[in-house]
Amino acid sequence: MNIEEYISSGILESYILGLASPEEAGILECVMKNNAAVKTAYEEAQKTLEDLATTQAIKPPNDLEIKIWAKIQQEQTTEKIQPVVAKHVDLKATETTREILPNKAINWQKYAVAASVLFLVSIAGNLFWINDISKNEKEIAKLQTEKKSQDLALQSSQEKLAVLSNPNILSIPLNGVEKHASSKAMVYWDKNSKNVYLNAENLPKAPSGMQYQLWALVDGKPVNAGMYSSEKDTRIILSNIPKAQAFAITLEKQGGNKAPTMENMFVIGNI
Repeated sequence: MNIEEYISSGILESYILGLASPEEAGILECVMKNNAAVKTAYEEAQKTLEDLATTQAIKPPNDLEIKIWAKIQQEQTTEKIQPVVAKHVDLKATETTREILPNKAINWQKYAVAASVLFLVSIAGNLFWINDISKNEKEIAKLQTEKKSQDLALQSSQEKLAVLSNPNILSIPLNGVEKHASSKAMVYWDKNSKNVYLNAENLPKAPSGMQYQLWALVDGKPVNAGMYSSEKDTRIILSNIPKAQAFAITLEKQGGNKAPTMENMFVIGNI
């Protein structure tokens, strides 16, 4: 695996989120010490996660914790003020004692309620945090998918550019026939290797079960020059034709025909 593949594998995000195994973390830390590109990618990923966490963070009201602790302190202050119990037991002292015990029970109930509220606030905070982590992981997966798509598009463009910039390439424009006057395509023929490339992006999309087929006119006879598909567009060799006087494209059944269907011809061009 090269450095780009290693960076796009998701190991940086797993390390930042604490999901990497000890072995993976040890390897990454070693690589970052010796590779500036990996270190830079790690710092960018870390900043991205921090930005996501900052923008999506949800916290309880600022004054909730203050109110709860103020209530607890008030109850503790009240608890310290205890009535003086008379040495001689009489009816009034007995009534006072009976009044004190329920009040203490009520105070402890209030502490329990306050503690429960704090516990619920803690649970809510954890749930919000877990929810944010899940959202961040989905966002990271989306970014990784977009990056892979962009990398593939860039690779395709570079391969096409390599073909078009070859000085041995002969460009042959194919123009639409009368029935398909607006259709156009371009054949690229390497004069040295005799390899043939085709750009048919401007042709209508082939119907289901049908496919465009390229033909080379050699000594007055049509020769199969390959089946077109979007994956082969420009950057992949379609066929090898040693000599030809013209090229044409017809719409054939999937997989092609041995001879062109002339009524289904779309474009043609002379060399």
